[in-house]
Amino acid sequence: MRRMADKAALVVGGAKGIGLAVAKRLAVEGAAVIITGRAPNEVDLAVEEIGHGATGLVADAASPQDLERVMATIRDVQCHIDALVLNAGISEPASLSDITTDHFDRHFDVNVRGAVYGLKAALDTLRDGSSVALMGSVAGSISVSGYGTYAATKAALRSYARTWATELAPRGIRVNVVAPGPTDTEMMARVPDDVRVALIAPIPLGRLARPEEVAAATVFLLSDEASFTTGAELFVDGGMGQV
Repeated sequence: MRRMADKAALVVGGAKGIGLAVAKRLAVEGAAVIITGRAPNEVDLAVEEIGHGATGLVADAASPQDLERVMATIRDVQCHIDALVLNAGISEPASLSDITTDHFDRHFDVNVRGAVYGLKAALDTLRDGSSVALMGSVAGSISVSGYGTYAATKAALRSYARTWATELAPRGIRVNVVAPGPTDTEMMARVPDDVRVALIAPIPLGRLARPEEVAAATVFLLSDEASFTTGAELFVDGGMGQV
């Protein structure tokens, strides 16, 4: 039985990487999938790859106005969503001495502001009893030299998830965090080889995560199989932050 049959799911930042893998898995599990992305060509290609009648909307996750427009469009078309994945994010290195206001603002605008205003905009679109997954990172719980701003944004999401799980519990809406370790995505492909080696070194399983592995964990939390799980953080990190 498909776990997301007869449900509608929105993946913010679903045009590539982990978000695309999550959208594809949701579609296979029976969900009517909607994704957002900033680049129209990437959104179109992702919709074609997802198949199953997926819908793509162009939107900047850092823009509250764009996110409100996305939710209004969804309400006009199908009234509600049952699953929301707030995945949009960036990760760029900068040590403390190299941090600029642009670096700081860009990370918090996309990674944190996007999640905060994404969920706020979705409140009237999420059906009671629905589920929300925030894309965190093991970096939010451990020291990752050179990526302090990125790590701080993911720690902020973890904190928000606890509060939102409490605030939305009266509606039966569950809020959880998926915390991947380093994952083999297009974003990771831009990381210098020496940094990649350093990231893999502390992972007991000795490799990067596959996007499909993170997607599997995400869909579990969104599905009714996790019906008594909220406010939690599920690590998909190969043991990097656990042992």
